[in-house]
Amino acid sequence: MKPCLLFLTCKNQKEADNISDVLLQQNLVSCIKKIPIDSSYLWHKKIESNKEILMIMDSIEDNFKLIDDEIKKLHSYKIYTLFMTRINKANKNALSWLKQELTPLF
Repeated sequence: MKPCLLFLTCKNQKEADNISDVLLQQNLVSCIKKIPIDSSYLWHKKIESNKEILMIMDSIEDNFKLIDDEIKKLHSYKIYTLFMTRINKANKNALSWLKQELTPLF
């Protein structure tokens, strides 16, 4: 089991809540934090700005493709960014909780 964090932005709270519900119900993630943010980004060589919801998700590396497949079905953006970063260290209780919650996938 290799723990990871995934990052995804959504257009609004409703979309983030919908994606969260599906990923949690399918035991693909153990926790999702949702934070309102102001984003600036390049789109077709122009600077754009929007209010979005940043999702930070606790999961395991093996679930990345399954998570991405579900997000593809639910996300409104033509091109969304789903990034994953590995967790090199975590406390023992956090790792036990992650493993316990995602056990059906092992």
